[in-house]
Amino acid sequence: MKETLSTEEKAPRAFLIGIRDNKISKKEAESLGRELLDLCGTLGLEIAGQETVHIRENHAQYGMGTGKAAELSEKAIELAADCLVFDRDISPSQQRNWEELTGISVIDRQELIIQIFSGRARTREADLQVSLAELYYSLPRLQHKYIDLNRQRGGRYGTKGSGETRLETDRRLVEQRIHRLEEELETVRRQRDTQRKQRQKQGMQVCAIVGYTNAGKSTLLNALTGAEVLAEDKLFATLDSTSRRLLLPGGLPILLVDTVGFIRRLPHNLVNAFRSTLEEASLSDLLIHVLDASDPDAPAYYDTTLQVLRELGADKVPMLTVLNKADRPEASAYIEDLKTRYEGAIPLSASTGEGLSDLLARMESLLAGAVQSFRFPHARSDLAAMLHRSGTVLSEKYEDEFIEMDARVDERTAGKLKEFVVG
Repeated sequence: MKETLSTEEKAPRAFLIGIRDNKISKKEAESLGRELLDLCGTLGLEIAGQETVHIRENHAQYGMGTGKAAELSEKAIELAADCLVFDRDISPSQQRNWEELTGISVIDRQELIIQIFSGRARTREADLQVSLAELYYSLPRLQHKYIDLNRQRGGRYGTKGSGETRLETDRRLVEQRIHRLEEELETVRRQRDTQRKQRQKQGMQVCAIVGYTNAGKSTLLNALTGAEVLAEDKLFATLDSTSRRLLLPGGLPILLVDTVGFIRRLPHNLVNAFRSTLEEASLSDLLIHVLDASDPDAPAYYDTTLQVLRELGADKVPMLTVLNKADRPEASAYIEDLKTRYEGAIPLSASTGEGLSDLLARMESLLAGAVQSFRFPHARSDLAAMLHRSGTVLSEKYEDEFIEMDARVDERTAGKLKEFVVG
């Protein structure tokens, strides 16, 4: 791994290389190629060229045959490329081999996404998580940084030369830094748990907005709550989970949470580093899964989101699917198929507001639950207050001995108050 890219200087020229094996269809390879272009554009790279290589087996040295590697190296020189960008993860040794072959920097998909995340971090928590992902990525690459130092500085076979000693020192420093960051993030996680418990005591339900990157999640949060969360037509515009209070049409207050976007082949290092943020989805009461209805790859993005949700243990949380950007002309070619694929999906446009009332009504029907009658003794006015916080109160009467209330409540609240249900 060579120098980190700087988007403040002249944009480096990148030669993009996709590797397609027999497990990947031509259609998926083309889709991944388009996504790689978007990722490089988000980082501010200038595209010198792009090529997809079809391989029958993986080769240890370059991930492909030496003849094809030499051909791509010559092409990179012809294109005056400053770096190679691969659409998949490559091993530390393959990265080093490519850099020796071409004489330019080599970036794999994982490093590309980490660099994008690094430029998007705006809070202390996001900075910690990105730094941790960078260290996870760099640790196995330290050995290749010092691989020749023993020979260069007098190390003898069977002894610890200066290169090996420096490697051990650097590895220990990186591991210590990882440990410190993990401890800081554990503190953040405990703080999140405390906030969550406080919300639960107040009866506040949580709805998490999830989906593929650039599907319009932040735009939807802004449209529903009037928030001013950064919403750009770029990949990973949002890294930090943002929470806003939302009052549903019937008066039920909920907390709406925007989450970091998912992507195919999301590096496990990033999943692990951002776990405290991603856990907002698994601990919510309802998921709003946002799809970009104007994107031909929306079904693949849907599957990717579900896969990540399963890894997070969030696949059992009730979910509403919304087909965002339905107002775009391109969406007309896909919208009917998406509605058929995902029964109950709600077409809408977060930018124009079309369909938002349908979404709010569906959210309320899922979160507020059925109408039930309750009777509380006057001494338990705290339960009446809970009902106001957690449900939609339709009527309230103060009799001589009881407070009688009709309210629409969710299953969790109904369970807490089941001994006071009437009828």
